[in-house]
Amino acid sequence: MADLKIPNLGMNSNKYIFKKKLSLRRKSKRRLFIESAFMFIFSLTLVYINYLIPNKELILQNLPDTLNRSFKLFIDLFSNLAEIFLVIFMIISYVAIIILLIGSLYRIIRIIKRKTRVINYK
Repeated sequence: MADLKIPNLGMNSNKYIFKKKLSLRRKSKRRLFIESAFMFIFSLTLVYINYLIPNKELILQNLPDTLNRSFKLFIDLFSNLAEIFLVIFMIISYVAIIILLIGSLYRIIRIIKRKTRVINYK
């Protein structure tokens, strides 16, 4: 029984896993030229947008200070986030308390006002 080999009918071998996903066709010269033209136009557009930004040197010099301030604000946000979640929990619990109290009082009133019916079996 140990030397019994059962063929895997539905399984491809590992060397052919990605063969169907690869594109074996080459791109035409026209398509390559169009893609390179789009890349060139896009790069020129980015250069022009960067040229229009004023005070680039000042912005780069102030970057460490800006990152430090934003990191402090991020830490303050997370330290206050616990308090915000506590307030939200308190509001939700108060609403749940009110609903449960009203429901329990309503059931108690229904029990007190229940009329007993006498059922005669013949």
